[in-house]
Amino acid sequence: MAVQARGRRLLILGICCMSLLIVGLDNTIVNIAVPAIGRDLNAPLSGLQWAIDAYTLVLASLLIMGGSTADRLGRRRIFQTGLVVFALGSLLCGLAPTLGWLIAFRVVQAIGGSMLNPVAMSIITNVFTDRRERARAIGVWAGVVGLSMALGPVVGGLLVQTVGWRTIFWINVPIGIAAVVLTALFVPESRAPRPRRVDVAGQIIVLVLLASATFAIIEHEPIAGAVAVVALVALLLVEPRRPEPLVDITLFRSPPFAGATAIAVAAFGALAGFLLLNTLYLQEVRGLSPLHAGLLTLPIAAITVVLGPVSGRMVGARGPRASLLVGGAGILVSGVLLTGLTPHTPLLWVVAAYVAFGIGFAMVNPPITVTAVSGLPVAQAGVAAAFASTSRQFGSVLGIAVLGAVVTAGLHGRAMPVGFSPASHVGWWIVAGCGAAILVIGTLTTGTWAKSRTPDAELVDA
Repeated sequence: MAVQARGRRLLILGICCMSLLIVGLDNTIVNIAVPAIGRDLNAPLSGLQWAIDAYTLVLASLLIMGGSTADRLGRRRIFQTGLVVFALGSLLCGLAPTLGWLIAFRVVQAIGGSMLNPVAMSIITNVFTDRRERARAIGVWAGVVGLSMALGPVVGGLLVQTVGWRTIFWINVPIGIAAVVLTALFVPESRAPRPRRVDVAGQIIVLVLLASATFAIIEHEPIAGAVAVVALVALLLVEPRRPEPLVDITLFRSPPFAGATAIAVAAFGALAGFLLLNTLYLQEVRGLSPLHAGLLTLPIAAITVVLGPVSGRMVGARGPRASLLVGGAGILVSGVLLTGLTPHTPLLWVVAAYVAFGIGFAMVNPPITVTAVSGLPVAQAGVAAAFASTSRQFGSVLGIAVLGAVVTAGLHGRAMPVGFSPASHVGWWIVAGCGAAILVIGTLTTGTWAKSRTPDAELVDA
């Protein structure tokens, strides 16, 4: 019976990972199609940034609410609803006649996706009750998220070159349908004993904050920046007064939780920016096809396949520090290697940077959720996981917005093939800076001092 029960738990983990595969894939698969979409829909770089960030922005804004709604109405029910909405949005994205419609349908996708990540994490947390087994399951889950994002350019390149960019969205539809059926058959329904109330005010403030900050960065709009500052102040003033806030500011008193949040932003900001800049460099500067450009980034995906689960096991056995330090160092090295990028840089050198980034990202992603969960009591594991997922998406939003804006500003009106390489140098230093931040934060928030400030966290040594 124990073997059968374990097999069922692993099957449920696989179903959750299947849904997360398409959500994570959609975060990065669009990157490789950016030039093709731009030509087909006659869209500028800033418009293409919105095609990517509209998805991650809405996803980041709604993840916490998606988790609390599932706690109230039923995790399996919301999970299945999210799968259906995501598949429908994917179908519509593939039919979009203009950039505006594509952005709108990306929002539909994100609404569905917001019902998947935190709910899947809650399902996994409830199914895997053993501390070490849960840590390993979370490691596999986080590895699949990272793998899906790293595989995006490879799968996208193949589809764009052989069939067309619209198919990068349509592949989600059959996977989504299969996940809906499997969820109905094997995933048990569950609810929180005491679900959190809906914080409408907090949800509106978070959405305004993220949207205005992103708009200010991409469009260089100071008014939007002012709105973002006002929204941030409102968040700090309103949320502490709510009985059950959407964003509980007091959670950040836990060093592991606060550190995991910051590391997630840095790691996924580096990933999103890294993939965007490389897509533009390989296709617009080096003149490679989408397929060849995607294949060159294959080391990132391959290393994630191998090292992601290894990192998860390391975290389960020894704690998150070693994985975080190796991960931060890998991302730092990858950024530094590309700071002198030119149109004639040997591809072997570029691939070496991809290998370094793959090692870094594969090692840093699994500890994020485990570290966030370890910083809070077990009763708040769902909240911690939702914040970790939100931080990942917010990091992706910032990575696309900031590095895209840096390149646009650095072009100075020059054509992409001529001006991109020098314009990207600041962007690569930003990627390196993200790696350095992970090293510092990982060191500070996983040591003895951090553990001493989280006495109620059952998973602090996970």
